[in-house]
Amino acid sequence: MEYQNPQPGQGGLGPAPLVPAAGAGSGRTVISETAVAKVAGIAARAVPGVYSLGSGPSRALGAIRDAVGSTDHATGVHAEVGETQVAVDINLVASYGTPLHSLANQVRAAVYGAIEELVGLQVIEVNVEITDVFVPPPVKPTASGTTEREALL
Repeated sequence: MEYQNPQPGQGGLGPAPLVPAAGAGSGRTVISETAVAKVAGIAARAVPGVYSLGSGPSRALGAIRDAVGSTDHATGVHAEVGETQVAVDINLVASYGTPLHSLANQVRAAVYGAIEELVGLQVIEVNVEITDVFVPPPVKPTASGTTEREALL
């Protein structure tokens, strides 16, 4: 069967059909809470001093997920999405030595910026709960009996 162009006068190299401008009543866009939570989670993880997101059980599940090569960027993030606004709750673990109030403010700013830029919704609040502080394990001694730090000096 031969293809026939339904619009006479336009060949294959003619101008592309016009797409209605945004807000022209061309349809409805729905952005899910999962999508917003992933954007928020990725933005929060990018802030220096954030060790991980989520509470104890969700971090344990995340460790299992990481072991099999899968990642859930929305772990530790809950988003409530309305027509034009969004509210986000984030649970995180901070790295030891990071000022916690400053960290929460940096996470809040990163999430506000990412959601407003990438999702296009107004952020009305970002609640940050720091549930734990990660303390790295002590440096193990090397075979010669000196610590790695001493070996570097």
